Amino acid sequence: MLAGKHILLGVTGGIAAYKTTFLVRLLVRQGAKVRVIMTSSAKDFVSPLTLSTLSQHPVYLDFVDELEGTLQWNNHVELAKWADLFLIAPLTSNTLAKMVSGACDNLLLATYMSSSCKVFVAPAMDLDMYAHPVTHENLSVLRSRGVEVIPATSGFLASGLEGEGRMAEPESIVEQLIDRLQTEAPLHQKKVLINAGPTRESLDPVRFMSNHSTGTMGYELALSAYELGAEVTLISGPVCPIVLPEEINCIHITTAAEMHDEVMAHFSTVDIFIASAAVADYTFEKMHPHKLKKGEEVLSLNLVRTKDILTNLATLKKSQVVVGFALESSNDPSKALSKMKAKGLDAIVYNTLSDSGAGFGTDTNKVTLYKKDGSHTDFPLQPKRQLAKALWNDFIEQWF
Repeated sequence: MLAGKHILLGVTGGIAAYKTTFLVRLLVRQGAKVRVIMTSSAKDFVSPLTLSTLSQHPVYLDFVDELEGTLQWNNHVELAKWADLFLIAPLTSNTLAKMVSGACDNLLLATYMSSSCKVFVAPAMDLDMYAHPVTHENLSVLRSRGVEVIPATSGFLASGLEGEGRMAEPESIVEQLIDRLQTEAPLHQKKVLINAGPTRESLDPVRFMSNHSTGTMGYELALSAYELGAEVTLISGPVCPIVLPEEINCIHITTAAEMHDEVMAHFSTVDIFIASAAVADYTFEKMHPHKLKKGEEVLSLNLVRTKDILTNLATLKKSQVVVGFALESSNDPSKALSKMKAKGLDAIVYNTLSDSGAGFGTDTNKVTLYKKDGSHTDFPLQPKRQLAKALWNDFIEQWF
């Protein structure tokens, strides 16, 4: 859920700031891209160098920082726009009061005032400060403005007292970020099934028939669905173009028959199936048990049709959405439209090898999405990761 997310971490001047070293490490392990803003007093509790090393980015300290002998302007507006999520931890009583009042006397507060993304805060202060009515009123005001408050916990405090006021532990903060993002995600509680990549049809123990599919488009669609909150199952041919989060159920197959059986086994429980795999239409009538030796000048091999996944799904389909893919070597969308109609698809993604940068073996793609209602959307040439997100935005608007 946090993989690929841009997380801006604001660190204020409380003793709990030392915990942010663990927090940054956990966020990075989740695949998030982390940048850190610190108030001047936060430097008394944790080293900017430590957080810079862990986040792999320079730490932002003020509107103007000196970097390698050169003065650098830190644009709070650009920082705010960069962030998908803004987390302030620890949140001291002082910064809390300034956020409520609109005071804007440091880079962290200016960035908060410029932000339009989801904001989370993790308060940390001494027992009596946390229990003070003003603190509760200020936290209530933040909640009313849409800020998510991760409550402080009970325990030993820096003053020697014991009670509420400890910043939530880094592991708990990360868990709560994930839980809340999942709940609000547009595909929360939706089940997505995707197939991707080529299949291989063996002639003998050494040789096989396949195609040039790398599976990248299907893998990117699976990753985007996961980031949007879906429970994702990916049935993949013998490729692995990108590393996926372990939460994605990735089932590896080799042949068209195996792909068919796995799709059939999982289809009944999902909300949407995206058939992006390049599944073989034919397989060898016979697989030879031993390597074929060179013989006659001409070798004749018999091929037989494989089971058609989309055709066979028609008998199982109830309320599920089914999206197909059609790749043509020439620019002829009529074949894709015929496929959509013949196989009862809700939509089909069409692309052609005649478009430079599209199709197999590229990091980019250019497609047109046709829907059974007669509408279509053109998606220009762009990285497959961006295209996957754009397609999902369209799917969500149309069906979810």
